[in-house]
Amino acid sequence: MNVEIDTSAFTEEAYELLSELEDSLLELEASPQDQDLIGRVFRAMHTIKGSGAMFGFDAVAEFTHEVETVFDMARNGTIPVTKQLIDLTLAARDQIRAMLDAAAGGEPADQANANRIIAGLRSLSPNNKTANAAAPVATQEKPQAQATSVDDPHIFRIRFLPHEDIFASGTNPLLLLNELRDLGECRVVTITDKLPDFFDLNPETCYTGWEIFLTTHVGENAIRDVFIFVEDACDINIRLLDREDVIPDHEETKKIGQILVERGDLSHKDLEKALLPLGDRLVQAGAVSPDRVRAALTEQQVIQEKTDKKKTAEATTSVRVPSDKLDGLVDLVGELVTMQARLNQTANTLGDHTLQLIAEEVERLTAELRDNTMSIRMLTIDTTFNKFKRLVRDLSTELGKEIDLVTLGGETELDKTVIDQLNDPLVHIIRNSIDHGVESPEVRKASGKNPVGKITLSAIHSGASVLIRVADDGAGLDPKKLIKKAVEKGILSPDEELSDKEAYQLIFGAGFSTAEKITNVSGRGVGMDVVRRSIESLRGSIDVSSTLGKGTTITLKLPLTLAIIEGLLVMVEKEYFVLPLAAVEECVELSREDVTKTHGRHVINVRGDIIPYIRIRDRFLVEGNPPDIEQIVISEVDEKRIGFVVDKVVGQHQTVIKTLGKNFQHSEEFSGATILGNGGVALILDLTKMVRYVEEDENTELDSQ
Repeated sequence: MNVEIDTSAFTEEAYELLSELEDSLLELEASPQDQDLIGRVFRAMHTIKGSGAMFGFDAVAEFTHEVETVFDMARNGTIPVTKQLIDLTLAARDQIRAMLDAAAGGEPADQANANRIIAGLRSLSPNNKTANAAAPVATQEKPQAQATSVDDPHIFRIRFLPHEDIFASGTNPLLLLNELRDLGECRVVTITDKLPDFFDLNPETCYTGWEIFLTTHVGENAIRDVFIFVEDACDINIRLLDREDVIPDHEETKKIGQILVERGDLSHKDLEKALLPLGDRLVQAGAVSPDRVRAALTEQQVIQEKTDKKKTAEATTSVRVPSDKLDGLVDLVGELVTMQARLNQTANTLGDHTLQLIAEEVERLTAELRDNTMSIRMLTIDTTFNKFKRLVRDLSTELGKEIDLVTLGGETELDKTVIDQLNDPLVHIIRNSIDHGVESPEVRKASGKNPVGKITLSAIHSGASVLIRVADDGAGLDPKKLIKKAVEKGILSPDEELSDKEAYQLIFGAGFSTAEKITNVSGRGVGMDVVRRSIESLRGSIDVSSTLGKGTTITLKLPLTLAIIEGLLVMVEKEYFVLPLAAVEECVELSREDVTKTHGRHVINVRGDIIPYIRIRDRFLVEGNPPDIEQIVISEVDEKRIGFVVDKVVGQHQTVIKTLGKNFQHSEEFSGATILGNGGVALILDLTKMVRYVEEDENTELDSQ
């Protein structure tokens, strides 16, 4: 019988462990004496090794064993944690990931690189400075993992009850038992109470469970790591037996009934049935009154109920769901929101009171469902932030600089889709901060700065958006130098004047670079223009502020989600448009008299503030005559107040964003479309791009004159 092994559980958990491993190693580099961090690295390697072997990833298991052996020596104090050890382990982490990628159909892992890493790791052993330094991985014998400590060993009772279908994932429970034997002395009891008659046996079903009594120096976390890849396919209960409440100081041994109840093999109700005859006998003997017996049983019941409630409260679980299923759920919720809007409109049109009440209830339920669905897709940004610690470490070392990365606001939540597309822009920004921003230690000392530079990566909520800032304490941007470079490249004319803020925006031009020479890091004029396009594709904006000699801060403003937004629905003739409500400040009237006063200039005076505006009718060539009194929707775009003239403001509209088809892929002034309650379509305006294109058109007209 051939059973296809599902290795997705192992690979998914292994990738997570490798990510956590990288974080632990970077923390360990800053605190090399931290035994908890050393133990965390050792356990991660031990788990990947054991589970890799169980799922058939023998090459991964053998390679990982080499790193585990070295960290076992570090854990026991045989060797110190040095920068060389951290460098080799980080390289080993990358090699393990490459091996997993290769197993998933990617490029083959470099075996020569694996052998170099192993040779370096073995050279750190005091007993193997030269012997076997270059021996290939596959020829090495695997010794048993040792768990040593000066503390007394603990006794754990581990109840391991696999689900009946555990074999379908390719899991062999016996290999898990062998992993436990590596951690200490084991006594194993097989549980066979679910074993059917011989002729009813199904060879693909697991009927047995095990109780393991493990005497070990390791803690509960190390034991749980053994089951980390199969925790969803079995029931695991781990209990420390040598606690005072389990093994009291006095010599009295627990009764068998008490042990059976504590183990969960016997309920208090069944024990009560067994005790009642004893109570009756005690009452008959005059040793105790019936009330005393009932009181003792009641006390026992109350304690058990409290314990059961505590266990229920603590039994929180999480479920892994593929992201495409979440995307499908969001799409369905979006369709439901659209249908709910149509139901509201139909109810109001018919004037049916009963139908209106139903529509209101459906609207409430739909809003709750939408919010819950959106919250499921929301993830904290700390995982993304932690990835950059390695980038800063490696790149600063390559450039001969000393830089600390400080992260703030990692608990800030963003839509998974936004987070997935945020990685590359942040990589470009941080690389530029390291290369262009932070000076070398010598230059920083000469200018009176701390030779160790600092880059701060932070996130904070701001209304319906999230602000992500990358700030460095480096040399800052020189506006004069930027303008000079732009003139040399023909981007600006020599007599053109720019403010400092406008000069900072030059760094986002395609092909623009201030590097004096091309390196592996920068100098080719690519990167920041990609950043700008990526952020704008997320309906976000980017801002730069800088102080010469003190540093630069780049701020990304991003929407919380890309699926559903709150919009302001407006009309021009019979056409509908949606403006993102987060950008809208207020709406004011525009009369014919106001237009006459400005002599045709597209500006309006709002409480002493002169605000330019764009006519949507003129911009998109909508036919027809405007009404006598139009509406101006005043919005904030790139920190400027801009007005958008429409015929009518319909009101707030919950907008489910639909992607435009290929025929409209070049219509960059629209970020999408939405379906209205009447079945019509409203285009969603991209205000940032719209303002930019209007400015470019006006500059072109001036140049032609």
